[in-house]
Amino acid sequence: MIDKAIVNGKVYLDSNFVNANVYIDNGKIHAISHELFPANELIDATGLHVIPGIIDPHVHFDLDLGLHRSIDDFENGSMIAALGGVTTIIDFLDPVANEFDLEKAYRKRLFEAEDSRIDYKFHATIKNPSGDLEAFVQKMLSLGMNSLKCFTTYSDSNRMTSDYHIVELLKLSQKYKFLLMVHAENEVDIDQDPSHTFRDLSSSRPSKAEINKVRQLASYLRQFGGYLYVVHTSSGETIETIKETYPELINKHLFFESCPQYFLFNDQKLKEDDGYLYTFTPPLRSERERIMLQENIDYIQTIGTDHCAFKAESKNKEYLNEIPQGIGSIEHSFDMMYQMFNEKIIDKMTKNVALLHFLDHKKGKIKVGYDADLFFYSLEKGKVESDHSLSGYSIYMGLPKSGKVVSTMVRGEFVVRDEVFEPHLGIYQKAGEVD
Repeated sequence: MIDKAIVNGKVYLDSNFVNANVYIDNGKIHAISHELFPANELIDATGLHVIPGIIDPHVHFDLDLGLHRSIDDFENGSMIAALGGVTTIIDFLDPVANEFDLEKAYRKRLFEAEDSRIDYKFHATIKNPSGDLEAFVQKMLSLGMNSLKCFTTYSDSNRMTSDYHIVELLKLSQKYKFLLMVHAENEVDIDQDPSHTFRDLSSSRPSKAEINKVRQLASYLRQFGGYLYVVHTSSGETIETIKETYPELINKHLFFESCPQYFLFNDQKLKEDDGYLYTFTPPLRSERERIMLQENIDYIQTIGTDHCAFKAESKNKEYLNEIPQGIGSIEHSFDMMYQMFNEKIIDKMTKNVALLHFLDHKKGKIKVGYDADLFFYSLEKGKVESDHSLSGYSIYMGLPKSGKVVSTMVRGEFVVRDEVFEPHLGIYQKAGEVD
């Protein structure tokens, strides 16, 4: 007999909600039908929307920054993710310069992720390369990673990758069909004066730093080919610029990811007394650019959170160089984005992420044969009233939302039921290796 039957819900199939029953067996979607079949467990989803599990392609759990460490580790971070309907996260390895250190970074992160309560995968991260780039890529692929992040800034911490190396990596991404992810800020446009306070964050890292760098990278992409993914795109003007200059690349060779915070807030938040709580890089932009970002949602392929939470007291400093950059976001990401864009945001947080990050054969859709990763959503208007990050605050508190996550399943097992987290030790796997 089939393990579970989800009945009477509105199921998200092929970009529409339809009345259907979903049958789960051995952690997989077994059938989708209007018929009622016998099952060991009957789950009544009356009044609920049944949505594919969110895949967050950009999180930083337990991130070591030297003087600071992000407060949500894989255990707590994955728990709050599940409370927000997230069933798979993709985190990052520590930046390394060569293929030998890459495997060490992978083993280290694999150990740290053992406490995850949802499925997970990793991006490789490179810094100031010192070895053979093709050997690096081959090692990355052999470890099951299909995406590589680099930085075009942070030379002060030796994380910056030169344009020469980026061009070589683009060529390799064309050859090996992997995704080159880039934190795109033009370092010469950044003012790193140590006297800057949190109120100066947006002016010290201006929009032109992102716009100029993405435009330059797009020119390399047109010339040399490859696959480029711009993480945490902060300004709508960045997208407008590429639409005007390299429109043929968008969503074919050049992909934009953005985050809820850039759609919701503008840089005036940094001028307020608690502006230090809104510090992250790239920073918040002008109201004009925020609106422009919303208007260009169709050109943004994926939504990540860049979840990187720190204690409020750690951020309560005057000078920028004393403040750890990052916020918690993962618990509220779907609520915030659905409030703005309704059903059109779902694919950007599920199917599109799976497609770009090599999970599209088993995740991102409610489809027969796929992992039974899904969540139950109630369209009840309300406000954000609670947050479970260890940071002790949320910039989303009190904001309106048009629904709430009621329950979440990972491969057919409830990890959240009726808004309460339910741990199931032993069922979570590295998403890149799940059959």
